[in-house]
Parts: sequence; C-alpha cells; structure tokens
Amino acid sequence: MSAIKRTHPSADRNSQPISEALLSQVDKQTPNLRLLEIASGSGQHAGFLAPLLPNISYQTTEYSRQDFNSISAYVTDCTTGNICPPLFVDISQELQQWEAGTLQQVKPGSYDYMLNCNMMHISPWNCSVGLFRAAGQLLKSGGKLFTYGPYAQDGQLTPQSNVDFDADLRRRNSTWGIRDIRDLKQLAETNGLKLDRVTDMPSNNKFLTWLKL
Repeated sequence: MSAIKRTHPSADRNSQPISEALLSQVDKQTPNLRLLEIASGSGQHAGFLAPLLPNISYQTTEYSRQDFNSISAYVTDCTTGNICPPLFVDISQELQQWEAGTLQQVKPGSYDYMLNCNMMHISPWNCSVGLFRAAGQLLKSGGKLFTYGPYAQDGQLTPQSNVDFDADLRRRNSTWGIRDIRDLKQLAETNGLKLDRVTDMPSNNKFLTWLKL
C-alpha cells in the first residue's frame, strides 16, 4: 500500500453497500465499457469498486488537485489495472470550458456510466446543475448516472439526523445543503435523463439511478 493513499471512515462504511447497488445495475460482461466518476475525492471508492468491474475502464476526476496523489496511489495499487489517472474537472463549468487535456480524453456520448458520491450536499447548487448537464452530454443513450448521498423527497427531509446534518451544512456554507430529488428530477429532464430507480441505503442515504434517454 502506498504511503500517500488516504482513507476515510465514511468510505469504509459505505463502499460495500454502494458496490452492491452498482453491481446490480451495470453490465459485468461486455468488455471495454467506460465509467466516469465525478469528484473522486481520495480515490477510495475507485480503489474498492474498480476491481469488481474489470470489464469497465474507471476514469477518476477531481476538482481538488491536492487529492491527485492519493487517487494516483489507488491507480497504482489497483490489481485489475482499470483505474485511469485523475483528470481535473470543475463540474460547475460548461463542458467546453473544461481543461484541454481533460477534453482530449472525455468525449461526448462516450460513457456507459457516470458515478457521483457525496458531492451535491457539500457543493453549491451549480455543481448539481453541472453534473446533470455533463451527464446529458457525456453518456451514451441508455447510459446511467448513479448518485449517492442523503436526499430530501418532495420537500420532506427525514429522519431528524438528516435535518440536523442539513442545518449544519448550511451554517458552514450557505450554498451547501441536502438536495431534493424533486429538484434533481427537473435537472435530469432538462438534460435528457429520467430518474429510473431509488435504492434506500444504510445511514439514511439513497443510491439514485438516472437513465439517459
């Protein structure tokens, strides 16, 4: 194990249930499929998931360049060799504004899957807007965007622990907060996607599946 590889207790807890939800909804046989992870963080999820998906090229991305060394350590240590080195992505930007080096490798309509975990509630709303915009452009028809985290539903946020978490997020940064699935469905529709499945997860989280039409 590389000395610069970082781990987080929360990722230790949620990697297994995320993998179970993901594996039940992806093609595990067809070779040379492609998955784009937005906001890979430390790279811990990539390190856990990629070896379970050896037929899928797993492209990591991150906004914080400080995370690149840790992600790269997971790339190096991946026994199946299917994690791609991190690309810089500011998901709030229009696709044509992404760095030239990233755009050389990330092409419209070229991804079978996209994955985003625990980003929307700790980023401004324009990052959620950008995520769905990018999914609408980068996914193939029939492709899937998977998002994981806490969500409100039709204006209702439960249980109290999520209400408290949301209040704490908004105290820390007024642009943060747990997003409502109702609002995300509108973003999806605008970008040619629809909500296909809601999977309840441990610790009051959800795994949402968005289908590219």
